[in-house]
Amino acid sequence: MDLLQIAGLPRSTYYYYLKQMSKPDKYIEVKEVIKEIYHANKGRYGYRRITMELRNRGYGINHKTVLKLMKECNIKCQVRIRKYRSYKGEVGKVAENVLKRDFKADKPNQKWVTDVTEFSLFGTKLYLSPILDLFNGEIVSYNVSERPTFHQIMDMLDKAFKKIPDNTRLIFHSDQGWQYQMKQYQHRLQQKGIIQSMSRKGNCLDNSVMENFFGLLKSELLYLQEFNSIEHFHRELDDYIDYYNNKRIKCKLKGLSPVQYRIQSLEVA
Repeated sequence: MDLLQIAGLPRSTYYYYLKQMSKPDKYIEVKEVIKEIYHANKGRYGYRRITMELRNRGYGINHKTVLKLMKECNIKCQVRIRKYRSYKGEVGKVAENVLKRDFKADKPNQKWVTDVTEFSLFGTKLYLSPILDLFNGEIVSYNVSERPTFHQIMDMLDKAFKKIPDNTRLIFHSDQGWQYQMKQYQHRLQQKGIIQSMSRKGNCLDNSVMENFFGLLKSELLYLQEFNSIEHFHRELDDYIDYYNNKRIKCKLKGLSPVQYRIQSLEVA
């Protein structure tokens, strides 16, 4: 016991830890499930989301224990190019800020937000234009194009409008990008019975939910994976949006994905 004396470690403490080390690991099964959840989601889940998924699978375990087990398994969330600036001055009519940062919606298709973001890879640029439902964060429709064109925006609208009836008085919010100031765009919203809303000039916080989605998308896809070509990235982008809508659970949605939450809310109603 000379080494214990040198280390200043009491003999009782030494034997306590020796006994603990000889015990079987009671979390061995849970650790395997944690690793399976982690890798199935490509390292995008942290301890909170893994805890919720464990509970979805019937494991009653708290988040502190999950964080500890993740450290023991040596795994951690891997999450943590720029925004496309579409503003070119006033080229048409600027709408009032009807949304006023009230990002809460009580039902699906009550409030939508949109914007355009840019990806630059392999010497090529891609532009993503999605519509996000503020009720559950679901991507209602989107268009990916190699140029930020007005056709891209109208195609996105056409896809979304097939999913809702006319005259719902839905609030549709964007920034003051040139696309959203076009007469054809505004007339299309009026025809559908939709209320147009725009952020104040230069105020990104007025559309922060859309900005947050773009940040999440780039953290969990663009910065997390390697791509062989622009075509490969395009396929992975499509896959990610499908994954985000249908499989990626959210804490604020009670551990459900956006689509699961929408379906559940309609069943309750």
